[in-house]
Amino acid sequence: MVGREAVSQSFHKVHRHRRDMTRRDDSRAFWRQLGRRARAGAGAAICTVLLTAGCTARSGAHGSAAATASASAVATGSSVSRLHVGGLERTYRLHLPPGLPTGTRVPLVVMLHGGFGTAAQAEQTYGWDAEADRHAFAVAYPDGLDRAWAAGGGCCGRPAARGVDDVAFISAVVSDIEHRHPVDTRRIYATGISNGGLMAYRLACDTRLFAAIGTDSATQLGPCSAPAPISVLHIHGTADHNIPYQGGRGEGPAHIDGPAVPAVLAGWRTVDHCTPPTSGTSGTVTRLTAACPYGRAVELITVSGAGHQWPGSAPRTAVERLLGLDAPSNALNATDTFWSFFAAHPACPSP
Repeated sequence: MVGREAVSQSFHKVHRHRRDMTRRDDSRAFWRQLGRRARAGAGAAICTVLLTAGCTARSGAHGSAAATASASAVATGSSVSRLHVGGLERTYRLHLPPGLPTGTRVPLVVMLHGGFGTAAQAEQTYGWDAEADRHAFAVAYPDGLDRAWAAGGGCCGRPAARGVDDVAFISAVVSDIEHRHPVDTRRIYATGISNGGLMAYRLACDTRLFAAIGTDSATQLGPCSAPAPISVLHIHGTADHNIPYQGGRGEGPAHIDGPAVPAVLAGWRTVDHCTPPTSGTSGTVTRLTAACPYGRAVELITVSGAGHQWPGSAPRTAVERLLGLDAPSNALNATDTFWSFFAAHPACPSP
């Protein structure tokens, strides 16, 4: 068991180094323009010295809240841990694949549930435990306060209304896991659906913890003035009524009102200094892919006719119907697709 003082010291050390790299003026201008358009209220590639964008040492826990752990050493399989962050007791689930040699540094995927979901629901629904067992990586499932995440732009629910610092919480989750199990710090990733996907974008904007993010049925809200370069994969259905592909006010209780998804990905291509994207279509799936310096990539996968759902997941349960999710598309398996992208895009060492 790691002492509370050790976890807290590490969390603050990471915080002191967050966001220490400025971005080019064109990146800032793009995000300011995109923010104005968003309606208010709501490989692995070998890293080589390339062109303009720099790879930097990982840092970036957000906020000043101390984090203290109350969980014991991690065993393989699934476990539940508690942290105190910002005066609140928070929980997360962790799955470690069986048979890992002692001391093996493993990649870490942070899976963020959607609005009205939970860590347990995400673990049961989206197939990440089985994916982790096949490919020998760890998966963390944080619990949003009152089943929501404060992802920026007034979203969402009680966390947004109370000003909860979910970036600090998720950063503390990563730090806690690092203290209790060897983690490959070049291979830490965030993924999520709906409100969880919005939260993944918030992490990309406000931290430098992650090598890549993967978002499904989401958009980006709130300020993102100086993000660090990061690989991004976004999956979205063209018939999503909760978070419309072309932007605007969505249906559902949150009424997410954000920019068009293609504009969000264009912004990340600017941040990453990518080459112009190439496009290819197979059946109902269209991929718009841009290669970027230092082995990064920005990719948008569009599923024609698909709604607000996680492609390739099991048929909807009563809980998922309550969450407002549409029937999952079988055009691709989002979990397999995200992991393949993550595995090909580790963080680059500093030049």
